Amino acid sequence: MRHGEVHNPEGVLYGRLPDFHLSELGKEMAERVADHLSGRDITHVVASPLERAQETAAPISASHGLSTAVDERLIEAENIFQGKTFGVGDGSLRNPAYWKYLTNPFRPSWGEPYIEQAVRMMGALNAARDAARGHEAVCVSHQLPVWVARSFVERRRLWHDPRKRQCSLASLTTFTYHGDKIVSIGYSEPARDLLPAHLTGKGRKGDAPVAKSFGA
Repeated sequence: MRHGEVHNPEGVLYGRLPDFHLSELGKEMAERVADHLSGRDITHVVASPLERAQETAAPISASHGLSTAVDERLIEAENIFQGKTFGVGDGSLRNPAYWKYLTNPFRPSWGEPYIEQAVRMMGALNAARDAARGHEAVCVSHQLPVWVARSFVERRRLWHDPRKRQCSLASLTTFTYHGDKIVSIGYSEPARDLLPAHLTGKGRKGDAPVAKSFGA
């Protein structure tokens, strides 16, 4: 699961910075997903150590009588631009000091390599699988690591256009295991009606639940 909306009036790239919490809408999103999952056989809830992920996980844990575990591997990707606004006209990209970080979008040169994100996220997923053997687990993380993990499993290239990620706020990307092997991936948006208007749109990816199966 990706966390809910964050209170961020300055519009900064908050990355791994502390003290960025869910907005009131984000809390509503978390409650909505908790309600959606209330009938599921969830025996393990784990989240990134960042506040927004912990706060998103809390109602899910509470509805199943569980405590929320912490896995550092679910944390947001490291990014040199964290704490700054990121755009052409706001100063960040106009500053020549930052240009050296924009030389390689395939790695990427401005932050944690995609392959390193994939490796740590797969480790976290496998640990959650083991903790909930025969049942279900919920892992709360962040958009980029979730998308990279999905791309890795689906054997797609890890570098991508961020605008085309199918991973909206409070969305669920579901990895189904048969034994130790992932056999399908699904995606749904239980809080879709709560998304801000600019994040929705007719024809946008994620309008309906999707699933992809792999050979057994």
